[in-house]
Amino acid sequence: MSQQQARRPESGDQEPIKYGDVFDVSGQLAAKPITQQDAAAMQSAENTAFGQTIKGGPAAVMQSAAARNVRNARVDPDNVTDVVREQGVSVKEDDIAGRRFVTEAIGGDVVGKYIRPPAEEKTPPPPPPPAAGVVSDDITIGEALEATAISAGDKPVGKSDAAAIQAAEVRATGLGHILPGGVGADAQRAAEINARTTTDEFKTKIGDVLTDASSKLTDDKPVTVEDAAGVVNAEARNKEDHATHPAGVAASMAAAAALNQETAFNITV
Repeated sequence: MSQQQARRPESGDQEPIKYGDVFDVSGQLAAKPITQQDAAAMQSAENTAFGQTIKGGPAAVMQSAAARNVRNARVDPDNVTDVVREQGVSVKEDDIAGRRFVTEAIGGDVVGKYIRPPAEEKTPPPPPPPAAGVVSDDITIGEALEATAISAGDKPVGKSDAAAIQAAEVRATGLGHILPGGVGADAQRAAEINARTTTDEFKTKIGDVLTDASSKLTDDKPVTVEDAAGVVNAEARNKEDHATHPAGVAASMAAAAALNQETAFNITV
């Protein structure tokens, strides 16, 4: 891949990690600090393209750098770099002579260029259903929603959060629509009321809606990469900057899908 290891000296902690420190870019982007919202946008693009975040790819590199920037109080976790906001991120895959060439970019600057390994192109067969009386260890959609109540519980419910919760509910129940009085309807109502409320203190939070989410679902199922991708798309489509929240519903679903897929690969026959 074209991204590089950080070239920063030890004293670089006094400055935020910038794009030019970890990617082979120049010009306007190189001088910009990497933010969590930027990383979330690239993660969303990779999930949309591949159903997962690429291990060691640009999104992973950005997430690591952004986490360090936030931890060192060098960037606001809610900021979005203007290049990302105005020009967006992209993931393009080309089939050349049977090989999958991937190019990831922020605006006009390429931050990742690599050949996708064949193993990543194949969807693994679904694991066999658990035997009678055996409880599956897979994380369910309800459990992923409840995890969001912990990771982003204090965040006021917004339009994108409601869209992601509704998409998750529809995939959990398989009914094709949200249910009156269900978690998706609660989230939509909260988002509408919050939009008319000026003070965050009085807004309904994600934790208020998603605590005990499993009990509010008429059915539930283990999270798959397809479920996660659908929720990521729903959340990103409903934000002006098209970036998912780094600790929100889409992030929890993506993490659950990755863990479930890892469990499937480690099944002993």
